[in-house]
Amino acid sequence: MFLGIDIGTSSVKAVITNEDGDVIDQATAPLMVSRPKDLWSEQNPDDWWKATNKAVLDISPDRRAKVEGIGLSGQMHGATLIGDDDRPLRPAILWNDGRSFAQCAELEEIEPRSREITGNLAMPGFTAPKILWVREHEPEIATKIRKVLLPKDYIRLLLTGTYAGEMSDAAGTLWLDVANRKWSNEMLTATGLDEDAMPELFEGSEVTGMLKPEIASSWGMPSVPVAGGGGDNAAGAVGVGVISPGDAFLSLGTSGVLFVAGKEFVPNPEKGVHAFCHALPEKWHEMTVMLSAASCVDWAARLTGTNGAGELIAAAEKAGRLDHPSVFLPYLSGERTPHNDPYARGVLFGLDHDSGAAEIGQAVLEGVAMAFAEGLSVLGEADHVREITVIGGGSRSNYWGRILAAALNRPLVYRRDSEVGPAYGAAKLAQIAVTGGDPSQIAAPPPVLDIVEPQASDVALMAEKQERFAAIYKNLKELFPKETD
Repeated sequence: MFLGIDIGTSSVKAVITNEDGDVIDQATAPLMVSRPKDLWSEQNPDDWWKATNKAVLDISPDRRAKVEGIGLSGQMHGATLIGDDDRPLRPAILWNDGRSFAQCAELEEIEPRSREITGNLAMPGFTAPKILWVREHEPEIATKIRKVLLPKDYIRLLLTGTYAGEMSDAAGTLWLDVANRKWSNEMLTATGLDEDAMPELFEGSEVTGMLKPEIASSWGMPSVPVAGGGGDNAAGAVGVGVISPGDAFLSLGTSGVLFVAGKEFVPNPEKGVHAFCHALPEKWHEMTVMLSAASCVDWAARLTGTNGAGELIAAAEKAGRLDHPSVFLPYLSGERTPHNDPYARGVLFGLDHDSGAAEIGQAVLEGVAMAFAEGLSVLGEADHVREITVIGGGSRSNYWGRILAAALNRPLVYRRDSEVGPAYGAAKLAQIAVTGGDPSQIAAPPPVLDIVEPQASDVALMAEKQERFAAIYKNLKELFPKETD
């Protein structure tokens, strides 16, 4: 059996799989995000560790005892600054933190070849600009930095005692020479760091260390190998078999991701497309990222007094108002692709006296779908994508699938265990690392449960709303408040 652990934004998830790739046990422990100032988003790394222990220990002891290897996945980009005692120097600055917008321009000015080296546009969510912000605003912290780790790699340090990272997650730091899969001295120098501050790099399917005996004892399992794993999106792709060129998935988690696998490094930074290493050797991928996806539905449920996202989606489905004129911009935390605008904010447009929970829910479901469609339009491989697998918690709703299929004008494929997400892929990466098995077999797509085809009438309605959606952002862009500090 194999254990996958995903250090997410809203929770830590632990999953046990067997050698056939079946999910046989899982558990989740919640996490909270701190937003002490406008644009800020932080978490205490100690909370990741507490949640990791809780999630793992909530799994059946009999199954834990049979674990042969562990894989890690996690939220990308989070700057976890480590001092000489291996303790965090401050709360981790997360992927959806927008405070370092000015430092992005500074970074690209310091190193004019930034986009050429990394294949990516400098955005506030990435890790490197966060270090420049810390140097400017918290110099007493900056002088104490010994290592910079990503969230899952901080947990790896506690599990194994090793400073190790892997390619897919490292590609999102802006410190990686993505084409050559190695740290870039030029990009590190631009932020006042060197390679000594970075963890050793591995592929996601390689062993990075062994579980400490004391942790193994407390978890009731042997001291097993810990695999490199992957950033949440790359690990999620491995879980549902999106590893060959043209394979694609759409992730409906806290954030939203449209991910397309490729065999080559194909950067397109000018359009805000992320071009990263995959979690398997000699593979790359491109993706678009929206900062708020399923979290928008949670927000709308609170706004309307509805009992959770499921009830809100059910209300929207019962009303069936795809013809309702309301439009929602899902920019509750700003936006990445294609706008790279941390100042963008959510907008509900076109409400009237009859607008209730169902209509607001409908607008929110459609707004997230239209943001995904904008992302698809800037992917270089978009024409080669024939169908899209859906993963994440939002994958449980076929009604939302109908709306997404219409906005993207692509069939959506629902697979067994697709809602498990990145932890599932992390367990598969552990299996590859431990057994040396064929990735194409271990990471084969799970069985199809359902396919949602786009309906012609829905496609026409969504295309009309898409124009209005784009126009609203264009007209409001300069009116969103700007943070000057």
